[in-house]
Parts: sequence; structure tokens; C-alpha cells
Amino acid sequence: MRVGVVGAGIVGLAIARLLARRGADVVVFEKETDVSRHQTGHNSGVVHSGLYYTPGSLKATLCRRGVSLLKDFCASHDLEYDEIGKVVVARDETELDRLANIEARAHANGVPGVRRLDAGALRELEPNVVGVAALHSPTTAIVDFVAVARAMASDVRAAGGEVRLAAPVTRIRPAGDRIRVRAGTTETTLDRLVICAGLQSDVVAALAGDDPGPAIVPFRGEYYRLTRPDVVRGLVYPVPDPAHPFLGVHVTPRIGGAVDVGPNAVLATAREGYRRRDVNVPEFARTLRWPGFRRLAGRHWRAGVHEIRGSLSKNAFAAAARDYVPSLRAADLVPAPAGVRAQAVDADGSLVDDFRISTLGPITAVRNAPSPAATSSLAIAEHVVGLTVPDQ
Repeated sequence: MRVGVVGAGIVGLAIARLLARRGADVVVFEKETDVSRHQTGHNSGVVHSGLYYTPGSLKATLCRRGVSLLKDFCASHDLEYDEIGKVVVARDETELDRLANIEARAHANGVPGVRRLDAGALRELEPNVVGVAALHSPTTAIVDFVAVARAMASDVRAAGGEVRLAAPVTRIRPAGDRIRVRAGTTETTLDRLVICAGLQSDVVAALAGDDPGPAIVPFRGEYYRLTRPDVVRGLVYPVPDPAHPFLGVHVTPRIGGAVDVGPNAVLATAREGYRRRDVNVPEFARTLRWPGFRRLAGRHWRAGVHEIRGSLSKNAFAAAARDYVPSLRAADLVPAPAGVRAQAVDADGSLVDDFRISTLGPITAVRNAPSPAATSSLAIAEHVVGLTVPDQ
């Protein structure tokens, strides 16, 4: 059976790897000249333990399974996997109920070793961090997801699969009970097709006839890097603000020793717009036309204005982090690379929270795979392969 996979990010490569290892004839189509050029190559490097996700959801189930698979993968491929741990900090008493809800979800999801810290225990674990309480997840880890993705691509090739670079998919059409895909200048006939196109997932799904559906609304996440990386020992997150759809500014050590502060969440003017000056007029117009975006903006415009104002000055990043790391100053921050989150939004303006995977005959489309997709990638692969080629 010949199976195509659109997209050589970590999710697409994990799926292709599993298919190839189970005997399928696999070809990966990637529009860029290297793998993991977008979300995989611009994320925070955090291996999430499963603290936040609704028990029983795909995110919760596949994250917990994915952590185990990823840890084993890194060990077998001699890739660094560092369990530095994470604290989620309640800055005052008003956040204690939300911290308790996260703790309950963590226990329901089977996250190992999670424990509540009082203010004193928090200071023992993280001397420069303050709060009235915290939740400690000792197994939360960091990795280099680009290195992981490249190792997956090597596994695909070693198992006889093909990774075609500089091969953008421009047409998908039925050919009897099979599929013909035009990528670059070549047409390929396939038995099955899996779409894992990340920031372009709705566009490629539409080529396959899987439309309308949720549209991708891109949010740029900007970071600063600490010039004093020893200010924290592990990952430090605030309790999320329910008025904002994302997790807020946190302090994130990375493989190699750097420590980042961020991100914010600003509407990007290009799907691959990693710099403020990056503008793609047709893409931005498509975002603004999507009814779901207009409804989303109507609900969250105050938070959006707050994020835009904050993005204009590193003082805002420093102030946000200073709520729980009071020694931080704007002078401690220098610009760091940004990422863009491919957030699916339904027509009613709802953010698609869980992973969403759709099927249309022989085509499977990963329509929403935000964080913790990198953590969950090997488990997502098991799930998608089961849907796509049940006998593989």
C-alpha cells in the first residue's frame, strides 16, 4: 500500500515513520527545503506532562502516551531528554481554586509525581520564584524537537520511505478508488493520504475537498531571552488567566542552556510570519474574512489589545514574569526567535481546543494539532495510522 503524508513537521514525520516501519510504501511531501521548518522548529522545546488537558480528551490521552514514547525514542537515538521539572505558580489567593483544578486534572490524567507546594517549599525548589502556592511536575522535560524530527526523517528513509523536499502540494484529486497528488512538478498516485500541514492544514484539506471546516488563525508568540539564565532551575509557569485563551508568559529553559521568557499571543499577519514586518496580504485577508475569526475577536478583543500593547515593549514581558520572579528586569532580556501557533477556529468563533482529525474516504486530515502535539507526536501517529490504515 502506498501512502502519502503532506508535511514534514514532527507530526507528519512520526506518522510516516510508523507507516514505513509497518511495511507501507511511504512518501512525505514537504514544501520547504528541510524538515521541521515551521511549528516544530519554532516551539519552546517543552515535553508537556499533561497537567492542563481535559481528562479523557485526545490531548490528555495522547500526551500521556506520547511522553513515554518520546522518552524512549530519545534514549534509543541518543538525543538529550532533560527532566528539569515545572512549577505552576499561584501568585495570590485568587488563583488557588484554579491551581486546585489543574492539580485535579493532573491526577486524573495520571501525571506522575505531581505535588502541591506551599510558599516555603516553592522557594526551596526555585529560590528566585515567589507565590502563595505552586504545583510541581517533576517529570516535565525539555528536548530539541528539531533534532527529534530529523531523527524521525532518518528512520523514514531507513525503513524505505521517501521524504521529498521542495515539493509543495498544489492539487489533490480522486483517481478511481485512489488519489493523485501533484507536488512540485510530479504527480504521484496513492492508496491513502494523510494531511499534516500545520499552518497550512486548512488550505491543503480544502484541496482534498475537506471543506468547510475549522480555519487556521495564526498567532505569533514572541519571546525574549534571559541574560541571567541561572535565575530559574526549571520551567516556571503562572496559573493561566481564564480571560486569556493561552497559558501566558512563562520562563522556559531550553536544551543548550538558554532561558526564554514568553510568549505573548498576537494575531500574525502571515501564517509563517515570524517577524512583525512579515505580511502576506491574501493570507491575512482570508483570516479576517473567516466568520469564526470575527466572532473570536468580538469575544476576546480586550485581551487582544492587551497583547498587542504588550508586544511593543519588553517591559511588558519583564513585568509579567516579575509577578512570580521579582528579580527580573527589562535589562535582563534580549530578543529571541518567535513562533507561530496554528490555532484552528470553528465558524462559531470557538477555539478548537482538542486535537481534531477528520477523514474523507481514503484521506485523513489533521485539522488541529497545537501544543502538546510535539510531545504527543508518536502517540498521534499511532492514532492516525489506526484510522488511516487499520491493518498496518
